[in-house]
Amino acid sequence: MLPGPPTPASRSVAIPSPWSRWRRSLLNAVLVVLLGVGLLGLGGCQAAGQPPRAVLLQALGLQIELTQQAIADALKLDAGVGRPQVSRVRVDHQEAIPIGLGKGLHLTGRFDWRLADDPYRVDSPFELYLLRGERGESWRLARPVGMAANSLSQDWLVDPLPLEGDRPA
Repeated sequence: MLPGPPTPASRSVAIPSPWSRWRRSLLNAVLVVLLGVGLLGLGGCQAAGQPPRAVLLQALGLQIELTQQAIADALKLDAGVGRPQVSRVRVDHQEAIPIGLGKGLHLTGRFDWRLADDPYRVDSPFELYLLRGERGESWRLARPVGMAANSLSQDWLVDPLPLEGDRPA
């Protein structure tokens, strides 16, 4: 049996209206713009104001040294020589906070470290306060020490981060 004559439904072709093309182009353009803004926003939030990795390593090393010294002084012991080796810093949370009259950061996360001449590497949590320099080019380690007398403001001890050549090996 031979096929019958073509029916109107089999010959019909969809002809898009000019408005549907225009709407589709507009929708694509809006999606591209929103995606671009979203990606820029996410990238900006991740690194906005975060100090370089070297600063985090120096600040954590200094914090360990200062803690060791405070414990040694309290126990009237020798703090020992050699600086801790800090590696693998993972920042979990970062927030901008005022430290005194300056701009600071409160960072929390985890890091690996070991004492000089110690074969064991330790994975530890950290809480770090960093104060940005006046011109925004440097960072300092800030340590909360208590509330100011007759005030609701926090007192801070601020230590400059040592340059690599300034620290004993």
